[in-house]
Amino acid sequence: MNQKKTIPTLIVLGSGGHTTEMFRLLSGTDLNIYKPRYYTIATTDKMSAKKMNEFELNTLKDMDVSFINRSRHVGQSYFSSIFTTLWAFFTVIPIVYRVRPKLILVNGPGTCIPIVIASLLLWVLFLINRPKIIFVESICRVQSLSLTGKILQYLPVHILVQWPQLTEHYPKTQYIGRLV
Repeated sequence: MNQKKTIPTLIVLGSGGHTTEMFRLLSGTDLNIYKPRYYTIATTDKMSAKKMNEFELNTLKDMDVSFINRSRHVGQSYFSSIFTTLWAFFTVIPIVYRVRPKLILVNGPGTCIPIVIASLLLWVLFLINRPKIIFVESICRVQSLSLTGKILQYLPVHILVQWPQLTEHYPKTQYIGRLV
């Protein structure tokens, strides 16, 4: 019997609209290919956990979830977020090492920054194979990238945008049309 290859996928959920957009994106994919799915959710984000459970209702055997520290809380100063981001970075290293994703899907929450950097560090240290990292900028980002997008443009990450004018200002981005 010819069995399809699967792609272990790490998905970072953010709060609010980021989670909604991520599940709209995932609903257009073949979940039989992107499995197992490993979700990371901030410990303070109860809504994303609920939405994940609703989305994965029939496929719980193909998924796993880890709760992680936030990099930056809403309203937190950029200076103090340096320290919370560092803390989050050190706490996600074991998760990324355990999961060893082939694909990492992120779409905006700052929580993804430590995961992306941890995966690249583990790859540079030859501890995991290099994952493909895809960042999908939010549909609401029409004129400029989010802070997360601005940071990730300096890393080996595929940055997909949903508005063509963003590619004029950010040459590393790729316009893919409206996804969500």
